[in-house]
Parts: sequence; structure tokens; C-alpha cells
Amino acid sequence: MKAHSGMHLQFFGAAGTVTGSCHMIDTGRHRIILDCGLFQGSRKEAFRKNRNLAFDPKSIDAVVLSHAHIDHSGNLPQLVKDGFRGRIICTRATESLCRYMLMDSAHIQVKDVQYVNKRRKRQGESLFEPLYTPEDAEKCLSLFEGHDYGEWVDVTEDIRVRFEDAGHILGSASCHLDIDDRGTTKRLVFSGDVGRYDRVILKDPVPPKEADIFICESTYGNRFHGPTVDVQQKICDVIRMAEENNGKLLMPAFSVGRTQMLVYHLNQLATQGKIRDLAVFVDSPLSANVTSVFRRHPECFDQEALALVHDNNDPFGFEKLTYIREVEASKAIAGINGVSYVLISASGMCEAGRVLHHLKHVAPSERNVILVTGFMAPHTLGRRIVEKVDKIRVFGEDFPLRAQVATISGLSAHADREELLEYVSHFRKNPKHTFLVHGEEEQQQPFAEALRERGFPNVRIPVEGQKFEL
Repeated sequence: MKAHSGMHLQFFGAAGTVTGSCHMIDTGRHRIILDCGLFQGSRKEAFRKNRNLAFDPKSIDAVVLSHAHIDHSGNLPQLVKDGFRGRIICTRATESLCRYMLMDSAHIQVKDVQYVNKRRKRQGESLFEPLYTPEDAEKCLSLFEGHDYGEWVDVTEDIRVRFEDAGHILGSASCHLDIDDRGTTKRLVFSGDVGRYDRVILKDPVPPKEADIFICESTYGNRFHGPTVDVQQKICDVIRMAEENNGKLLMPAFSVGRTQMLVYHLNQLATQGKIRDLAVFVDSPLSANVTSVFRRHPECFDQEALALVHDNNDPFGFEKLTYIREVEASKAIAGINGVSYVLISASGMCEAGRVLHHLKHVAPSERNVILVTGFMAPHTLGRRIVEKVDKIRVFGEDFPLRAQVATISGLSAHADREELLEYVSHFRKNPKHTFLVHGEEEQQQPFAEALRERGFPNVRIPVEGQKFEL
């Protein structure tokens, strides 16, 4: 046990940026971290940050994990590889998702290094080791323990945690921690990533009501998502575009959340008889595995999705829907000609995965349609598709982009400014200290000002490595 001194917070990731979430609580007796995410950015910077943790993993007593997204959970195997042996505490659905997502991440780490090492070997340079391997991920997963929403869990002798639904993805949570600081109990709330209200499948976020210390995400702290779009009608319209030309509809989509949301809407359209004879494929082993996790965790569903389950209807399955896992079956889809179909494939921003193979076949024909279902970051292949460039490069080869490109808004899993302000409006008394994380400056500064106008004292935007005595 460490010598007793005052409590402090230190921010190691998602400080002034939206990636690599990791925040340390040091009570003077114990140290825990909130999240341990992969930094996702330029290859060189990501390589440096993810391999060189800014603290000693052996000094950490436990991890409290808000949700399974890789920018929040993806560096846990590295933490364990470097000596962490404590507990990883999260919701039951987050534990289930991480069993697939961390193994998938480990395979990607190995594959990426193999690709880079081919070039380095040719140039006579030293070879890299993967950040972590599937064996490291397995070791990490043995430390996970999942808990129910609303259940108090002792983390250390002086910290306990309760998870409340954050409505962001399946299993996502805000983390409510009671911390014994030299005989005084302080309530710290970490928002995790806050979801949106009135979305399909998941429940609305549960807003916090009490906190002395509040760590709040600010991804869209100065952005409004705009009016609600009739997602099903938009999907139906785009399907008609493809069908009129006997073309194919390709939807690049993230495996967690976005794919399940699209399948849910397609299920509704099939039930209504609007796409009864249209084949729908989900081509991604991870998407298939994640969807199986969704089916096992109806405790996260809203009333509408639960009603389907209670009527013995699978929200993520219908007669013409096929999940593709095997490579040969994936290749066979490309050979289907003369008939329209819908294909959902990962990755969401078209930077890796099976969607690249499908783009080679879909992009060159004006009969086909590519439906962009979410934000495409700058410099990604997905962004170039949105910009409707003349040609796209896939696996080092150029292909003409003649397919029609459509976009759909309204599927974001992140609360916007208005929804974040609604989320923070339920405190009985405003927190004494508020820290904004998981956002960039142009989102954080206006959101901080909005909180100050609403009477929040001591609203701060930490930079990487910054420590605050509390």
C-alpha cells in the first residue's frame, strides 16, 4: 500500500483530442485508470504513444472501463503486457464486446507490422514487433469482470464504482465513483462517451445528478447534428436508386453500433414489405460476432427493440439477410451480377477490411450506389469517396469512381452540443470541478463557456500529462 497523500487526477489520453482515452485517479493509497484506449492518428505518433505508456502499469490497481470502442479499450493488452495485473471492471455487455474487439485489434496489430516489416526488410532496416499479439489479448481478457448497471462494485479499499447507461453503444456507461479522500467521500463522475436521445435499439443516456468532480466528453461540444432524418425512408430511396439500374448498394459501416443500426432499419423495411425480395449481406466476421453479442444483451435495449424480442422477432435477422464470415463466401458476393443487393461491410471509413475488396467491384460502375453512413475523417478513402473524386486507390491500384455516392446523416452515436447540455442539466448542485476531455479545441472552448454560463465553476480543459490536485 502506498503512503497516504492527497487525491489527484492526471490526464494521459483524449486530452485536447478525441482519441486514446486514459485518465488516472490517485487517492494517495491506490491508483486506478479510467479507460486505456489506443491513440489513433498518424502512424508515427500512434506507434510512439501506444508503445510508451506515460505511467508504470505495475503501479495501477484497477481499470474502470466506460465502453468497448478501441479508442477507449484498445491499449489494455499493452497495459497487461507491460505488467498490469489488476482487475478490469466494466458492464457485462462491454466485457462481451471486448472479447471480440480486442482479439480483432490484436490480429490487426500483427498484420500491420507484417506489412510494414516487408518494406523495412527490403530496405535493410530493423524489424518492428507488433504492439501486442492475440496471446497478449487473451491474457488481458482473463482480467475482465462485467457488472450490471446500477450495481455498486468495490474497486479498491477506498474507491467503489456504479455504472449508468450512457446510451452511446451497447454496454456503454458513465462511471460514478465514490472515493474516500482522507475520511471524506467525494463523488467523481466520468461521462464516458454520451449517446443520443430517441435512437433505435439502445436506451437513452441516464444523466448524472450528483458529482463533486465531473469528467465530461466534449466531442461535439460546439456542433449540432441538425434535424432528425427519416433514416428508413432515406435507405429505401437509395435502394430504389440501385434497383432502377439493376445495381448494387454498398454501405461501409463500423462493426459496432452502426452495422446493427442499419440492419435494424432494413429489418423494419423488410417487415413492411418494402424490400421483401432484396438480398442483404453483412460481410464482416467482427460485425457478425458483435451482432451475436447484441442478441445476448437485451438489458441494453429500448422499449421498441425489447418488444420485438418479446414477440420472438430477431431485430438483427430476417429472411433475406445473410451474415458472411468466410473469405470464399465474401469473394462470391463480388461474382453476383444482374441482380440488385445490399451489402454492409467494414471498415466504416474504408481504410481497411473487406470493404476495400468490394469497392474495387462496385466503384467503377455507374449502375451501383455507395451509401456513406457516417462521418469520414480527412485523408481517409471514405472522405475521398464523399468528395466524389474521379478515381480511388485500393491496394495500390487506381479504380474509377463512377458509382453514385449518397450520404445519410442522423446515425451518429455521439451527443451534440444541445444533447450534452441536456445531459449535464440534471445535477442537483453543479460539480465543484469539471474537466472536458475527448474533444478538440474548437469543440471544447465553446462548450466550456456554455457550462460557465450555466454556473459550473472551475471548468478546465486538461492537456496531455496535466495533473490536478483535488
